[in-house]
Amino acid sequence: MNHFAKHLRTNVTDPERLLWSRLRGRQLGGFRFRRQRPIGNYICDFVCLSESVVVELDGSQHVENADYDAGRDAFLRSNGFRVLRFWNGDVMARLETVLETIYEALHRDEMDGRFD
Repeated sequence: MNHFAKHLRTNVTDPERLLWSRLRGRQLGGFRFRRQRPIGNYICDFVCLSESVVVELDGSQHVENADYDAGRDAFLRSNGFRVLRFWNGDVMARLETVLETIYEALHRDEMDGRFD
């Protein structure tokens, strides 16, 4: 699993690269994010472990994988994580809105779902 996570960290998509450029180094409110982090049998795009927030970026393939994503999200939630999902296009077109939503989630007790 760790080998595959390392592979994903070296083969990033443009939306992942853009979002990571704004999350790394505690740039978002001083919160530390990790990229392509294994949790259970899943590899999460981004995770803030201290606040138990997972951020997933979805491309068009996720429309066909909705059942898989639902199971993955249920597993993460059952382990205490809040899951935020964003479309790749939203990251590219509305990065500041995505960052604001993530920032707000880091300060809330209950939040889960897709943010459009």
